Amino acid sequence: MLFIARSTYAHVGSPSVTFEGNAGPYKVIVSINPPDVIPGTAQVSVFLQESPKGITVSAKPVYWTAGTDGTPRADVAIPAKNQPGRYDVKIWFMNIGTSSIDITIDGPKGKGTVLVPVMAISTAKKTMSPGLGWGLLAMAAFLVLLMVTIIASSVADSQLEPGSELTQHIRRKRLIGGLSALIILLLILWGGRIWWNAAAAKYNHFLYRPLQATTTVNTENGTLRLSIDIDQLNSITSSKRMNITRKMSYLIPDHGKLMHLFLVKAGDLDVFAHLHPRRVDSVTFEAKTPDLPAGKYWVYADITRLSGFAETIVDTLEIKDHTHQKAGMTNPVGAIPDPDDTYYITNPVNKNMPARTGAATCGLPGIATKLNDGSTIIWVQKPGLQLRTNELTQLNFEILAPNGQPAKLEPYMGMPAHAVILKDDGSVYIHLHPAGSYSMGSQKALLDRIAFHKPLDSYLPKPKEFADSIDRFVAHLNAMNEADRTKLLMAGMPAMSSTKMGGMQHQVSFPYTFPQPGKYRIWIQAKRNGQIINSAFDAEVK
Repeated sequence: MLFIARSTYAHVGSPSVTFEGNAGPYKVIVSINPPDVIPGTAQVSVFLQESPKGITVSAKPVYWTAGTDGTPRADVAIPAKNQPGRYDVKIWFMNIGTSSIDITIDGPKGKGTVLVPVMAISTAKKTMSPGLGWGLLAMAAFLVLLMVTIIASSVADSQLEPGSELTQHIRRKRLIGGLSALIILLLILWGGRIWWNAAAAKYNHFLYRPLQATTTVNTENGTLRLSIDIDQLNSITSSKRMNITRKMSYLIPDHGKLMHLFLVKAGDLDVFAHLHPRRVDSVTFEAKTPDLPAGKYWVYADITRLSGFAETIVDTLEIKDHTHQKAGMTNPVGAIPDPDDTYYITNPVNKNMPARTGAATCGLPGIATKLNDGSTIIWVQKPGLQLRTNELTQLNFEILAPNGQPAKLEPYMGMPAHAVILKDDGSVYIHLHPAGSYSMGSQKALLDRIAFHKPLDSYLPKPKEFADSIDRFVAHLNAMNEADRTKLLMAGMPAMSSTKMGGMQHQVSFPYTFPQPGKYRIWIQAKRNGQIINSAFDAEVK
């Protein structure tokens, strides 16, 4: 109550982590609200679909740098009194870096575990309220004066016999004792101030700072280029742990892509693009820009590193009219479009603004919305249900074929569907999947590290060699036929192990906790008959 925190890191303005899947034989949803200051506590809530008697739920942090060798003992979660099947526990994060929370469920069906990635980093500084600061300063001054008085009296007045009068010698001793005590106490306070400033400087040094990048579009060939600030990368601490956390050579693919980049028309939110830039060098990425309307766009680029550290690079981009189209250049030389790239134009979030010609209409709960392939999508929500902040919400959608029958969805980059949620002012952004808001690339990186059981030095490859191997792997993925690529991307995903390819269920669900009240737009992307289908919905959160 005495402190105020600053906003947190990526996903932008959306610090909570959600997971939906299986922990052994148990169907679970995990919601984690990580601390914004390290050391600090994460609030973990585990929701069980079935909660028979005799269930024990426990959780513990697992760091990427240490693996299971440096893991503390697990803390037991407490069942919620007013919500059956819910278990809550607070977990301490003592060190910064890529981390995770190991959830263990033990019950009648046996034991099951699941690892949920969490970025344990300091993203805020606490500030003291002025009233409290002045109050503490007054108390400190009072204590110093009191201590000076006590010491001065102890070396002077306390030595007088009962009934004796003060002499000049006693007064001199009192003055010398008081001044000496004041000097010593001021030196102690000065030393404390030096220690405090050193601790604050160290904290500021490790405070998370989002990567800075510059995004441009070549109007001659429609190539988008995102360049990460090299000076900022070079200013990062030389410690091995932080280098692995931030070095761009250690990027790993998530859903088969090194980067997921989203362009959203600033303010209006009526233009949305999902692109997958290719790596030119360690800090430069290029993608083919679709024929987007001119204007200012918000840029959100998701990346994941070998350490499992996932973050979003944020920038703004001004798109002008494509001059190559005006000149009649049908095939200008530039970046090659990714087959999984897509874009979508809808009505503006501001209902008073006119919609673009041919724009689709954003859906609302319970109303069937037409998609570009003739199918429909419905946001399945209880009538009158009000979305509220800090409450775990299941966003359920149903897709129907043009004949009204359940649609047969195909995997899109290894998932039944993708979703992006954005607040109308751009302050909250999240890239979601039916399995939750965590990065599956992060989860795999953490599991691989934990299984290694050796020191970090022997685990890490050389940066250049690792980057080259990842580039070859991504190129191999892009060269595969879609069925084989999908099979590879879906391997080892517990949330999809029961789903048969080619006949996926027509309902998709996204667990999410809205962090702020306001107006949001939700984009849903899926695949049907080999075609990416887009839709968008508007929501207001209280």
